[in-house]
Order: sequence, then structure tokens, then C-alpha cells
Amino acid sequence: MRIELRSVPDCPNVDRARDLLRTCMKDLNLRLDVDEVQGDYPSPSILVNGVDVMGDPGYRAASCRLDVPTRTAIVSALGAKR
Repeated sequence: MRIELRSVPDCPNVDRARDLLRTCMKDLNLRLDVDEVQGDYPSPSILVNGVDVMGDPGYRAASCRLDVPTRTAIVSALGAKR
């Protein structure tokens, strides 16, 4: 399973998304590496095997997301890929 956290520099929501992702992984007893990538992405985005846990945002440009990753979406994506 490949997990990626995408963000733009100085994203105000990336720390919360990172912490939530780690908590979800711990709850599911998953010990995997998370690739963190900064660039021109909707931020923050969490991808599991290349699929955004919140669904396709419909754009690819660097921007702050309004639909930040949720616990339900992260757990569902991680659980489905086990």
C-alpha cells in the first residue's frame, strides 16, 4: 500500500491532516511509510495507492482545500486497501 500526503508550502491544514492520518494508521495497526510531497496540489490531500481519499477534487492547481481529509474517509480508504 502506498500512502502519500500532498501539500503546498505553508499549508495551514497539513499538520492536522498528518496527525489525523497517523492516528488512523495507528488505530488500524498499520505501520507504513507516508510519502510527503510538496508542490502544486490541492492541499492537504491524502492519497492511498494514488486515489484521493476525499475523491477527485476536480482540479489540480495549488490551493487550499475546502474538503480537507476526514477520519471517516481516511479509515475507509486504508481499510479497503488492506
